[in-house]
Amino acid sequence: MSSSQFVESAKRVIDTELQGIATLHECLGDAFIEACETLLACQGKVVVSGMGKSGHIGCKIAATLASTGTPAFFMHPGEANHGDLGMLSPQDIVIGISNSGETNELIGLLPVLKRLGIKLIAITQHADSTLGKYADIVLQINVPAEACSLGLAPTTSTSVTLVLGDALAIALLDAKGFTSEDFALSHPGGSLGRKLLLTCADIMRAGQDVPCVSSDTPVTQALYEISSKGLGMTGVVGPDMQLLGIFTDGDLRRVLDQKLDIHVLTAAQVMTANCLTANAGMLAVDALNLMQQKHINALLVVDTHNQVVGAFNMHMLLQAGVV
Repeated sequence: MSSSQFVESAKRVIDTELQGIATLHECLGDAFIEACETLLACQGKVVVSGMGKSGHIGCKIAATLASTGTPAFFMHPGEANHGDLGMLSPQDIVIGISNSGETNELIGLLPVLKRLGIKLIAITQHADSTLGKYADIVLQINVPAEACSLGLAPTTSTSVTLVLGDALAIALLDAKGFTSEDFALSHPGGSLGRKLLLTCADIMRAGQDVPCVSSDTPVTQALYEISSKGLGMTGVVGPDMQLLGIFTDGDLRRVLDQKLDIHVLTAAQVMTANCLTANAGMLAVDALNLMQQKHINALLVVDTHNQVVGAFNMHMLLQAGVV
């Protein structure tokens, strides 16, 4: 097989699957609306089941539903026939996936589902199949041809089913008003979760680790505070840690450019007053945006009484995965 034939074969597969996915628009009728309304009203969990390749697609559909605000899990039909049906409750809804609608392991569950009064949504190419006849709602897909050159391996049919599952999940997400913050709560380990859940309090240094000097501290001593705490700045505070200003590496360069004697100056004489600050409850990603907009590398954190309670810099945001 020549290299050009590899590419031609791949293009044929992609074109065939695209044609199959395009047919999904025909599925978005009354049955799809009823399925969305039924899933939206579900008081239990959405249980997705399918065998073989349909099962693999079902796993992904269940995962997508669960991560977008619809409690869901995958139930293997073979295992369900041998005890895992105990996972189900009458409040649940089952989405059964079978291209033929005649998958033995899935068909074996149907009498039990009926006896328990569990609603069944079928995704199949054959509405008149056993699965289709038993189902309360049938989402019928129409696959012109599998992309497999033998017409045997599930290819187009699984892609179409996957896209239909995504359509269901996102339609429900939109109907529920599911937000990016809600998404982050179910993805705390991902980068989005870190960006949307971490606050300044989660990443800042506190207590003795916060670089701070009093207003009458000599600049040379303030420089030692900057160096020892490693944040590239120090807060300048009055009584009870009231923030007066900030002294940074940039302030030092300005003093040196003016050829001032740092041995006779105090922190109050070289600090930047009215500096930008954050509060402990501020989202770390908002603090990051503020720092980028103002081209600063560190922030002091103050409470409602303008008392310094913490500090962090860009490197700490990077370590926390916010950047």
